[in-house]
Amino acid sequence: MISVDFNRLLASTALGLVLVLGSHPGMAQQTDKQIDAGVPMPDTSLVPPPTIKDIAVTPAPPTNDAVTPTVAAPAPIATAAADDSAVSDRLREMIAGKQLDRVITRRADREVVDSYYKAHNYAPLWIAAGVANARAKSAIAYLGQVDAVGLDPSDYPTPDFKSATTPDALAEAELKLTASVLTFARHAQVGRIHFTRVANDIQFDQNAPEPASVLTKLADATDAGATLDSYNPPQAEFKALRAKLAELRNNGGVIAKPGVESKAPQVNIPAGKILRPGMKDARVTALRQRLNIAGDKNNPLYDDAVRDAVKAFQTGADLYVDGNLGPNTVSAMNGERTVAAKGPSANPIDTIIVNMERWRWLPRDLGNLHVIVNVPDYTLTLYDNDKVYWHTKIVVGKPGKATPMVSAEMKFITVNPTWNVPPSIIENEYLPALEQDPQALDRIGLKLTQDADGTIHISQPPGAGNALGRIRFNFPNKFLVYQHDTPDKYLFAREERAYSHGCMRVQNPLTYGEKLLSLVLPNEHYTEAKLESMFGGNEININFPKNIWVHLTYQTAFVDDDGRLQFRKDIYGRDARMIAILKGGEHKIADIAIERMPNTSSRPVRMPVGMYGGSPSYGYSGPSFFDFLFGGAQAAPQYQPRPPRNVNGRFSWR
Repeated sequence: MISVDFNRLLASTALGLVLVLGSHPGMAQQTDKQIDAGVPMPDTSLVPPPTIKDIAVTPAPPTNDAVTPTVAAPAPIATAAADDSAVSDRLREMIAGKQLDRVITRRADREVVDSYYKAHNYAPLWIAAGVANARAKSAIAYLGQVDAVGLDPSDYPTPDFKSATTPDALAEAELKLTASVLTFARHAQVGRIHFTRVANDIQFDQNAPEPASVLTKLADATDAGATLDSYNPPQAEFKALRAKLAELRNNGGVIAKPGVESKAPQVNIPAGKILRPGMKDARVTALRQRLNIAGDKNNPLYDDAVRDAVKAFQTGADLYVDGNLGPNTVSAMNGERTVAAKGPSANPIDTIIVNMERWRWLPRDLGNLHVIVNVPDYTLTLYDNDKVYWHTKIVVGKPGKATPMVSAEMKFITVNPTWNVPPSIIENEYLPALEQDPQALDRIGLKLTQDADGTIHISQPPGAGNALGRIRFNFPNKFLVYQHDTPDKYLFAREERAYSHGCMRVQNPLTYGEKLLSLVLPNEHYTEAKLESMFGGNEININFPKNIWVHLTYQTAFVDDDGRLQFRKDIYGRDARMIAILKGGEHKIADIAIERMPNTSSRPVRMPVGMYGGSPSYGYSGPSFFDFLFGGAQAAPQYQPRPPRNVNGRFSWR
């Protein structure tokens, strides 16, 4: 009887187990194998389960009251170990369906996410046992403070895993975090503003990180935050700006500028007759002090140094440039005319952020030997093993004819260069001038030739008066700019030096040549004197055995060698454009490139054959055409009226 009762007990227990498993909401979603895995199995390492003999009841001693035998209740059934298979199932469904399009909007990222999760059997990257794992917590913490690297945390939203309690919610949170880390890695490496949205004179070959590589690196990383941070630019200049950005924010937007001394009282220039080179006058001593001309400040001679300094002042003050001290120049020097304002052009924090953004456009490896041109600072620096090897002043493109932003390889130096005038200058500068003065080119030694198809070529032969000077540094690029010597040395006395048509004029080109060649051809022992001995009437090319990278940058904020934060004027409006993008509606799509009009600067100029032949039909007075185009003069040449032509019975001045 007892055996029958025990068998019934076992049967009822098994039935209860089946009912419990079938009714549990979590178990209802599990597979047969998972259910089997959840059923407790006997542990054969323990004492064997009791037999019928073990539980047989020995009759009690006879008493007046019968005793009912009792059986112990079964032990509680163990709960199945938690796993993420339900999340994996939901990930599989979401990735296969349209839900992925909603969470990950970038098609290239969707394709990679599909492949990555499929290859890993849809195992979650950010979830373990139904909660955010350590990898997710590290990534979320880092993305929440990316403003430290000049990015916006709101661009990389992170999910709240604590509130995700169902497989659906967990799977969506998983994909949202994956989307954010992929977006961040791309923005950190190549920028959240694509350079095509800023101007058409910017060109870089960028390499965005492969999304699959990003996910693999994060999966293998012990610190996801540090891995994400590694996608930021590695250059010391970027890291220095990052530190100054933190300092600026900690100080409420104000950074002390140690070492900045107050300016000495301005020296006024007395009125008087026009002073010219070769004259002696007591006012020259005041002029030397006012313009801080090197040498004896008490020398009354109006020599070449004084003339060049006056020319530089006239250029910056938008005056007629002749190097003479006339009444207009005196008025401007004494503050009676308004001169353009100087200084940073925007909020310092915004300025730092857009400069950090532009560092993301540059190659990660600048080259063992490389040259950095900082256009707003008007400087050129040669680096060897990331250390400054040489530094000099330059003249850069004027607004409207900006020096572009590009990275290219310098391949050779040309001594005694011929200046082949770029088609853009032929079309926009020379042909209109020839309309007014057909002899303009002859006076400055330029030669015009024309092909049978009408293509016009204008060139200037080698010589001391060549617009490129005696030496040119060649790094082929789509914008047809290079670095070169210049006959207009006086411009280097100006603090702001944006006067060229886009090329960079080097203050000490022979020294530059010596420094470059000492690094790439050390056994040839090139010196300034050796280069100067090569001057003549024929072009001489010195080819490099290994190229040197040249990076044309636009740094309106940088940290100098003394650790001080420096700002420069936004001469081309690049800061203003980028700040407007970041603060406006374009911000959300700013990382998408846009189509720009093709660069036509190298397109040949064609005109009817013989159109520019013959002798002039009118007179000309004023500055020479060469001074107007290359000497930095701001005043336009004064042309005498041109007599009208009779065209089909009507008069025309065109």
